[in-house]
Amino acid sequence: MVLPDLRGYLSAIERAGQMRRVTKPASTRFEIAGVTARADGGPAILFEHVRGSGSAGFRLVSNLVGTRQRFAAAVGAKTERAIHDKVISAISKARRPRISRRAGLYEENHARDLSVLPIVTHFEKEPGPFVTSSVIYAENPETGAQNSSFHRLMPFAGGDSGGGGKTTRCTVRMVEGRHLHRCFEAAKKLGQDLRVAITIGVHPAISIASAYQAEWGRDEMHIANSILGGKLELAKLGWSGMYVPSGAEIVLEGRILHDVTHREWMVEMLQTYDHKRRQPVFELERLHYRNDPIFHDILSGYAEHRLLMGMPIESKLNGELGAAFPQVRRVSITNGGCNWLHAAVQISKRRSDDPRRIIKRAFASHRSLKQVTVVDEDIDPDSAESVEYAMATRFQADRDLVIVRNVRGSSLDPSSDQKNLKTAKMGVDATIPRSKRPEGFEIAKIPGIEKIRLERYLG
Repeated sequence: MVLPDLRGYLSAIERAGQMRRVTKPASTRFEIAGVTARADGGPAILFEHVRGSGSAGFRLVSNLVGTRQRFAAAVGAKTERAIHDKVISAISKARRPRISRRAGLYEENHARDLSVLPIVTHFEKEPGPFVTSSVIYAENPETGAQNSSFHRLMPFAGGDSGGGGKTTRCTVRMVEGRHLHRCFEAAKKLGQDLRVAITIGVHPAISIASAYQAEWGRDEMHIANSILGGKLELAKLGWSGMYVPSGAEIVLEGRILHDVTHREWMVEMLQTYDHKRRQPVFELERLHYRNDPIFHDILSGYAEHRLLMGMPIESKLNGELGAAFPQVRRVSITNGGCNWLHAAVQISKRRSDDPRRIIKRAFASHRSLKQVTVVDEDIDPDSAESVEYAMATRFQADRDLVIVRNVRGSSLDPSSDQKNLKTAKMGVDATIPRSKRPEGFEIAKIPGIEKIRLERYLG
């Protein structure tokens, strides 16, 4: 059986004209980030010659799922509109992956030093380079099941347990209350370090599943396996005991130390610098990687980062709101809201209070939402111009505005109370008032306009 790995996905998108190769040497210090930023919304980029510390023998890919088209390819959806159906189905039909009796392909090479990796420095005021595509695997202390989730890593000097000036430690960015943090806190209460494994460079379906906020106790690899049609294979690691995808490019094993922290800050989804904070520290024990390895870098705050984190949430909202309210047609986590903070919900309104009930449920489903705008079926929720048009013609602030004060919000929003995770939220009912004559809101159409090709007339 051919393993669904990063290389197979790259071959597929290259055949589709969705990947470009860079043969010119590119530096891990700002240059790779700059090229990726310029390619934002365009093709995936495979850097074949990487310059910088730890780059010998490694290739690097960025902007991997930086468009909805490639996101659809990653989850096996035939169209962009079918993404959510595919993801929702995979969540409901999640199934255990096959466990290999053989060693994973990543066992081809070994090291004990993080500096062998081509870790990218992205932004001028970040404190150092960051590993941005890392998926961490840990054991749930209550169920024994694995949890997998995205967490960025910042290597730093000091704390080497092996001698020889190696880099073996990095910070681990955790959000309080999320699943890895809960696993870490459970180990910490016992005075123990948390053994984990980390993968870099996997099939994007695995990354997408790991970005999904599954229920406590559920293994995201079961969702990944369902997305991949039951073809995912896991291999057991010897030191940590974790199960990771057999085709992973790079695998780290080590411990998150229960009694050590280090200060860091980074650029987040909003393309702003997060505030400085002390974070737990990962200590490397073993590093494994394939021959001719491919390192995956995600440029924080740009399309790939936002889609990887936001699209699983968009699928979740489409599934949960659609199940609770049959009148919901589609939910879009908007680009202007960084694919995280704002949502537009398209509905076929049945009752006057439908928008308010849907707004309330949306805030409950995704606590980071700061604004929800509800629109009618004739408004495209993916179009900022169309949603603003609905607000301009169908919304009255003294009647249709919902304000919720001092509630849990996103830690990323610099305008909020980030220390206490408190924010204010706004719901907007931009649907046609049932008390008004509906024909007064009908958008005028020109019959046959879709058949007109302007070049025939102006050629």
